[in-house]
Amino acid sequence: MFENLSHLALQQYWWVIISLLGATLIFLMFVQGGQTLIYRIGKTDIERTIIINTLGRKWEFTFTTLVTFGGAFFASFPLFYATSFGGAYWVWMIILFAFVIQAVSYEFRSKASNFLGKKTYEAFLFINGLVGTVLIGIAVATFFSGSQFSLNDMNNVLWEVSSRGLEAALDPFNLSLGLTVFFLARVLGLLYFLKTIDHEEIIRRTKKCLLINAIAFLVFFLTFVIWLMLRDGFAVDPVTAQLTMEAYKYFHNLIQMPVVLLMFLGGVLLVLGGIGWSLLKNTSNGIWLSGPGTILVVMSLFFLAGFNNTAFYPSNYDLQSSLTIQNSSSSKYSLVALSYVSLMVPFVIAYIVFVWRAISKKKIDEDEVLGKDDTHIY
Repeated sequence: MFENLSHLALQQYWWVIISLLGATLIFLMFVQGGQTLIYRIGKTDIERTIIINTLGRKWEFTFTTLVTFGGAFFASFPLFYATSFGGAYWVWMIILFAFVIQAVSYEFRSKASNFLGKKTYEAFLFINGLVGTVLIGIAVATFFSGSQFSLNDMNNVLWEVSSRGLEAALDPFNLSLGLTVFFLARVLGLLYFLKTIDHEEIIRRTKKCLLINAIAFLVFFLTFVIWLMLRDGFAVDPVTAQLTMEAYKYFHNLIQMPVVLLMFLGGVLLVLGGIGWSLLKNTSNGIWLSGPGTILVVMSLFFLAGFNNTAFYPSNYDLQSSLTIQNSSSSKYSLVALSYVSLMVPFVIAYIVFVWRAISKKKIDEDEVLGKDDTHIY
């Protein structure tokens, strides 16, 4: 089956999988977004415990997806993994540290032997929500803006700046996507609260906060998209594999790939529809529009970065060192083997859906966090 596909077809297949995993990760970061709102929405210890426990039901999905995304990228496009994780390691170390303190916080916040106190772990959760979303957004933005690295004939990575990836955070273009992801995560977190919490005051504050964060999200999202459409892109000659700068490259990609254009526009409409539905129709189901919409939009951005003869990890220092899905992937043999493993993905998705529904069939309320129900308390 997969043996009959060309190497390029396998590379494209795995870029689709990577895009899906990355998009799913961004959607699941509603957990991180919700963590930044613990004190904004929860005014009492009980209210904050309700918020943390509804997020605690899902935080492991985000963590697992992050690990899976990194592992799949390493297996299918190892040169990217070596370049980015090996060169811009300060960014990735900070991101990983932020997720470690998240895991510790959910595990120990309510333990009797918690000598640091609840507020310390709640602060850790806020740090994870802020740092995790902004830095992951900035890291993805470098797919379009480029990084300062070069590769020699042996593909050894030389990072040309001592800040090791932190310089990306000073680029306004990168920061615009970082803040887009941050406010999108907060919006999705608020929509998740509406769906899973049974508490009148929390719901009232959530609806008020949703409008403010939705406006902030739209401002930064439009800034990023307009900037992306107008900037030069990193084009690859399909014959010689030489890289050149092309004016309006990502706009050209969007127009020349109509399926991606439809995904992008449809995703944007779904995200906005979920927000509007929740604000105007007093429904708790907005996340079931905005969630799939987020996945479609993020996937389309990954496609703009990797398809249509485009370098998905460009170098601003040495243009010809830029990475494409062709020059950074595993061998055909490895991709064939990995592709058979990928056939398990539908079963994993089915399991996630089953578990999600099982642990979310009852909205969380005060009785649960006060221990009146036989449930685990974070």
